[in-house]
This record gives sequence, structure tokens and C-alpha cells, in this order.
Amino acid sequence: MLAQGSVVNAVVIIAGALLGMIIKGKLSERFKVIIMQALGLSVIIIGLSGTLSAIFRVSSDGTLENKDIMIMIIFLVVGSIIGEAINIEQKLNRFAEFIQKKIPGSGGNFSVGFVTATLLFCVGAMAIVGSLEEGLTGNADTLYAKSILDCISSFIFSATMGVGVLFSAIPVLLYQGSITLFAGALKPMLTPEVISQMSLVGNVLILGIGLNLLEIRSIKVANMLPAVFLPILYYLIRFLII
Repeated sequence: MLAQGSVVNAVVIIAGALLGMIIKGKLSERFKVIIMQALGLSVIIIGLSGTLSAIFRVSSDGTLENKDIMIMIIFLVVGSIIGEAINIEQKLNRFAEFIQKKIPGSGGNFSVGFVTATLLFCVGAMAIVGSLEEGLTGNADTLYAKSILDCISSFIFSATMGVGVLFSAIPVLLYQGSITLFAGALKPMLTPEVISQMSLVGNVLILGIGLNLLEIRSIKVANMLPAVFLPILYYLIRFLII
């Protein structure tokens, strides 16, 4: 079955969100706030640890060396310009508002839950690498492992942000499924260096999601999404020039 890992991932997100919605009404506002703060801190640590592990490596003499910092900055800036021009975040919000109108009593934070969960489930290294792995080898184990984590996350997020989290399963399925289906065509360009750079940018965006959850700064993470795929374009241009 094509993109089976993505289908399973979407189903467990829905299951986790449904369970979370059961307890949503039983949580007081102060508990929702502290849970969101705990989630924000956790997401920041995940993004930070992934970013630092990708940037720094231990050299043969035991000192730390950094790599890919300048290219990461370029990807983020150029990708953000592209995303801002397309205005991906606005389109996601409009899609969320469209769904919200179809669901009576879905609540005013539908869009926040939808966009936040969608970004968190899509930009991480496991989403990218797992989808590519399934498309190239047929092995969906990474996506199955991701599904367990996403199920827990969707449960917690829906308990605080509501039904919007449930509908994040739609873009997750489309996003990861598309990567899986097109992985064969992209195979020549998917060197370990390219995959590493894609994962690095994804982890930086996860850090941005954490900052948004803590309301430290409002960052348009969705408009930075094109940066995740710029390493492929960079490799292609470098290959054609060289």
C-alpha cells in the first residue's frame, strides 16, 4: 500500500485528538495554561537538541566543530521570503476557518490548534526522513514510531486547543504522503548531506513553534516551510554547475 506509514500516522493523530477532546471540558483554564507552557518548553528542547546535534560534531582532537550554519541561515532567509510571498500561513488559517464554519461549536481557537499541530507534525526530522525512507525502501518503521509520538501529542494538544488538532491529520497525510510518492524521483538528489540539511532546518522550525506556544514571540513558522526543501534545490543547482 502506497504511503501506508502516512495513513497510519493520520489515523492515530485523529484517535489521540478524539481522546483529548473527551477530557478537554474537564480541564480548568489554569491547568490548560500550565499544560501549554510545559508543551512549549518541551517543543523548544526538542528543536534545540535536534538543531545543536546537527550543527556541532566532535572532532578527532575532542573539540567541537560546527557545520552548515551559514547554509542553514541562507535556506531559512530565502525559504522565508518564498513562504511570505506565497503566504502559506494565511492559507492554512483560511483552510482552518473554512472547516471551522462547517463544525458548529468548534470554538475560537480552532485555527490555532490546527496550524500549531500541523506544523509540529510536519516539520520534524522524523516526518521528512520517515517519508523518504518509506518511498525509497518501503520501510515505514520511522513513521510508525512517529505515529506513537504524534498520538500522545495530539491527545495533549486537543485537550487544550480543541478539535482543530484533529483536522491536522489531513495536511499531515497529504504532506508526508506526497514526499513518499515522489521520493523515487528525488532519489538521485537525496544524499546524506541533503537529508541532514533538511532535518536541520526542520528542527529550527520546531524551535520556532515552541516559542509561539510560550507566546514569547509570534513567528510565522508556516511561511518558513519552503526552507525545508531548499537543500534539494541547492544540491540540484550545484550539481548542474559543477
